[in-house]
Amino acid sequence: MSLFTTKSEKQLDSILHRMQMNLSNNYKDNAQSNLQELEETYLKMKAEGILKKKTEERYGQLINDYKSQLKGYSHKEQTPYWT
Repeated sequence: MSLFTTKSEKQLDSILHRMQMNLSNNYKDNAQSNLQELEETYLKMKAEGILKKKTEERYGQLINDYKSQLKGYSHKEQTPYWT
């Protein structure tokens, strides 16, 4: 993060921070919805041309990294320990 962040970067950082908090607390479904929200917000800002090129690349890479990390990461796919 740089010293001078734009309003759009702060909005993306806020979503990213919530997602990281949910990941650290093992709130899998919430983390998945945060990732979806982050991607939707990113794509909207990208389409509107709000993001700078460097910022666009950085968040695009972050989203791709989290997508691969969270693939199959859900409480829905867990089997109960008693079965």
